[in-house]
Amino acid sequence: MHILLLGSGGREHALAWKIAASPLVTKFWCAPGNAGIAREAECVALDVADHAAVIDFCKKNAVELVVVGPETPLAAGIVDDLTAAGIKAFGPNKIPAQLESSKGFTKALCTEFGIPTGAYKRFTNADDARAYVQSQGAPIVVKADGLAAGKGVVVAKSVREAEDAIAMMFEGAFGEAGTEVVIEEFLPGREISFFALCDGETAIPLASAQDHKRVFDHDVGPNTGGMGAYSPTPLVTPVIHDAIMAKIILPTVAGMKQRGTPFRGILYAGIMLTTQGPKLFEFNVRFGDPECQVLMLRMMSDIVPAFLAACDGQLKNFDLRWYPESALTVVMAAKGYPGDYQKGTEIKGLDDAAKVDTVEIFHAGTVAKDGAILANGGRVLNVCALGATVTEAQARAYQAVDLIRWPEGFCRRDIGWQAVEAEKAKS
Repeated sequence: MHILLLGSGGREHALAWKIAASPLVTKFWCAPGNAGIAREAECVALDVADHAAVIDFCKKNAVELVVVGPETPLAAGIVDDLTAAGIKAFGPNKIPAQLESSKGFTKALCTEFGIPTGAYKRFTNADDARAYVQSQGAPIVVKADGLAAGKGVVVAKSVREAEDAIAMMFEGAFGEAGTEVVIEEFLPGREISFFALCDGETAIPLASAQDHKRVFDHDVGPNTGGMGAYSPTPLVTPVIHDAIMAKIILPTVAGMKQRGTPFRGILYAGIMLTTQGPKLFEFNVRFGDPECQVLMLRMMSDIVPAFLAACDGQLKNFDLRWYPESALTVVMAAKGYPGDYQKGTEIKGLDDAAKVDTVEIFHAGTVAKDGAILANGGRVLNVCALGATVTEAQARAYQAVDLIRWPEGFCRRDIGWQAVEAEKAKS
């Protein structure tokens, strides 16, 4: 098969690594890719936002499947345009992609189909939003309705903090994404990531995963796109797994089908495990980043037939197999992230780090120049490892991190701490 992958981050490198391993693949491109992806696929300088150019490339190169990695092209309707041109594409169409691109869309769906989530209200002006916050008190959650690169959510611990977040969003901090604001109930509990592969009618769960959103150790500092992840998580017991499928994933898939806008692709649910059971706090419509990295390490099955089955509505009799080992990834980011950071600094020691047993290093924001690997983003590397336990995977990942020479980078040193604590308690 001829396959084109769209994207340039750590998630896409992990997908490229997994797709390239499929015996079905005869030719494989990635647009635009990065320095790590270039080892798995031929990187092409296509503008993913230029749908006509992507379609033209696919036709000229007889591309049989396009896999869309990031959320922005999905929200822009690239799958609709590829499908209209007769090209098979993995990912949701534009309307179902609103499950991620509009917080209000998701909340309305939850109300319509009885999906458990926090109480909420939607606002298009700051005065009404402030009045609501003052009537509700804190803690409370303020969200930009649209896509804000994982940064449009403020968990306000005080009314003043919520008012500041409202002002920031309506003053244009997130552009169009903040023209509507969703304010919702703060859900106390443990947060987990849950993924399902969907074909419009059927959904099959993927392995469980846990990410770490805060920038610094002990879960302090601002939210980021994710500083690390591990799989499986002990927080998702068989009972919780079944409850999430029955009360959140399957009603969403059925509801979208009932509306006439079936969801095909990866449904990624951000779940809070509350005393009343699992509740949805957000949907994404693609693999998580960095959860994708640990899921790809643990996936035993060939991923290409899974993508094809989702596109073709054939998941009913499909099964995914997983390695029993634990996987963990540590994100190495440029100092200053998620705020201002420097680009163009050199990273050394990657070959030595990659020699650590079971370690895979996925590039998230890199560029190759004159034989050197340079940082080219906020989140730059994903240092991943497998182990019989999360504790073992964690030790190997940090062993590799310590071999990487990049003074301008940093990482959290406690990725996987919840699982490690649980493993220690058992031993």
